[in-house]
Amino acid sequence: MKMFRSGIVRGQGLAAGLSAVAAVGGLFLTAEAPARAGVPAGVVAAAVTGQSGYGTIKGRLVWGGQKTPELKPLVAVGQASKDPAVCAASEAIPNNDLVIDPKTKGVKFGFAYLIKPNGTNPEAVKAIVSKTPTVVIDQKNCIFLPYATAIHQDQTIDFKSSDPVNHNVHLNPFTNPAFNQILAPNQNVEKKFVAERRVIPLTCDIHPWMKGWIMVFDHPFFAVTGEDGSFEIKGVPAGAQNLVLWQAAVGFANQGLGRGMPVKVEAGGVTDVGEIKLDPAKVKVAN
Repeated sequence: MKMFRSGIVRGQGLAAGLSAVAAVGGLFLTAEAPARAGVPAGVVAAAVTGQSGYGTIKGRLVWGGQKTPELKPLVAVGQASKDPAVCAASEAIPNNDLVIDPKTKGVKFGFAYLIKPNGTNPEAVKAIVSKTPTVVIDQKNCIFLPYATAIHQDQTIDFKSSDPVNHNVHLNPFTNPAFNQILAPNQNVEKKFVAERRVIPLTCDIHPWMKGWIMVFDHPFFAVTGEDGSFEIKGVPAGAQNLVLWQAAVGFANQGLGRGMPVKVEAGGVTDVGEIKLDPAKVKVAN
């Protein structure tokens, strides 16, 4: 076989001097305060390099069909069934279950990770947690931002609402307890998680179109695919590993499904697994 490789709610609306900044698509770090940011798609989770005995895995998640589908928005402008003055008031709410770059056919918001990794990298864990101890998931314009979030279990997730309407955070994990918390405008709630082997669905019961996904790991070997479908996982122990690509519209996109596809990592080297293609026949998404 070819080898490739529980929450404390804090009102924020009137609190003066609050300076934590969350931004989708970038991390804003300062020397004076711990980072509190949404982890953008495509960001390398394990960023420790230059260590003997470790290598890098990279690749791309791409659409496997000839024609790139165009999904209809979940809610058209002015058509929200709840809170229409805020939700889809000026912009349609997109369907993020399948986001494809028409130029590269790259698929955004996929989870790339090792299943039962052979070996550890404590320095990579330390780097992830010290750089971004708190990861923010915002509810803005009645959309979860970001749509896909991957964290290490030593990180905290800060669920917040930037909208002037009520939202709620509803989670149905497998290992962690179920969670359903109302968030008033400009409130937030922080939560810690233990590692889950499955993806955690994130919903808002008040606005039924709102959806997101969370993965929690007990190792640092994970990433979320970027605009062009690319991912890169650094600091991976050399040797045989198994790589999984999961995406909301198809589930497991890789050969071997939940068992992962075999990858051989060379110390100090880069293993490029190439393009992992989504099978259009397996897509399950409303359009």
